[in-house]
Amino acid sequence: MSFAAQVLGPPESGFPRGIRTTASVIYYPVRDGAIVHVLMTHFPQPHPSRRAARVQLGDSVLAAIRLEDGRRTKAKLQTISVTGGLLYMSHSLGQGDFVEVAFHTQAGPVHGMAEILSPTHKTTNGVFQPFRFVALEDDDHRRLRTSLDHVVDRSQLGLKSSAFSTH
Repeated sequence: MSFAAQVLGPPESGFPRGIRTTASVIYYPVRDGAIVHVLMTHFPQPHPSRRAARVQLGDSVLAAIRLEDGRRTKAKLQTISVTGGLLYMSHSLGQGDFVEVAFHTQAGPVHGMAEILSPTHKTTNGVFQPFRFVALEDDDHRRLRTSLDHVVDRSQLGLKSSAFSTH
């Protein structure tokens, strides 16, 4: 069966064959009448002429990493922004690997999908591995942005912040 037949159904289904060039919505009715029952996903987009504000965290924030094959590892979140961050890990991951990254902030947990970038620096005990977020649920994006805004606001006042949790 062709891709179009799989997407649009067989000819007897009444759907025109071929690839649609217009937007469409598939609606499956549910008891309460709501159309959307899942959280929306935010896809971070870097601004073409301006870097996202970065917050340096040092070694204080732990991050849980889940690899594509289900294995898990831990890292220390060194730097974070709304578009990605820098992890300190005991071993490097492959450039282009997709992982799940989770860490805690005062606003709550942040959990997102990320692409691993090329390591920036190796030490005798580990490696600094950058990543970029490729998808965050709206609530995770809100918690991350709230925490980052809090740190930036406090640093402009010359105050320290504990917006990111150490556990």
